[in-house]
Amino acid sequence: MADVLPALSLDLTAQPPADLKDLFKAEVASVCLEVGFGGGEHLLHRARTNPETGFIGIEPFVGSMAKAVAAVTDENLQNVRLYDDDAVNVLDWVPEASLDLAYQLYPDPWPKKRHWKRRFINAQNLDRYARALKPGSEFRFASDIDTYVDWTLRHCRDHPAFDWAAETASDWKTPWEGWPGTRYEAKAIREGRIGRYLTFLRR
Repeated sequence: MADVLPALSLDLTAQPPADLKDLFKAEVASVCLEVGFGGGEHLLHRARTNPETGFIGIEPFVGSMAKAVAAVTDENLQNVRLYDDDAVNVLDWVPEASLDLAYQLYPDPWPKKRHWKRRFINAQNLDRYARALKPGSEFRFASDIDTYVDWTLRHCRDHPAFDWAAETASDWKTPWEGWPGTRYEAKAIREGRIGRYLTFLRR
């Protein structure tokens, strides 16, 4: 963590590059952001199977970040950059319309009603996503907590920059192509909860 993370981490004290593809050692054609990558299963799988895509992974928890740093180092992944603090900082730092895709998968649901104001999905943060995403790109959200799924649907459908992409009843019940699963999803399945997979298009 002391030796490797500084080289992988975004330096938000510097001006962002005009083109986020320049953040990566690898030659990449697009840039994807994952907010709160948890155990890193999804982030690392996508980085391995999509070497032409640059991935920015954000995770504030030290244990989870340490696992990601170890895997990126051991596998010499050249298309991953990391950030270990608040995702708001990154969303405010990146240039306007610079991201090709953004994920938020199984975030902390803050299930008690009095804590709902702590949920990351809110009007202000959707403004941030909307600023950072390119028109026509996707924002993807997954959760097994019905109240958070409903919350996200309502907030995204009320936001002028996003359209829900579902066309059939099964669309939001089916993971995206190449989905590797996550440990949080596995825990939900063990406990009898079902994941929902929402895709929103940036207008």
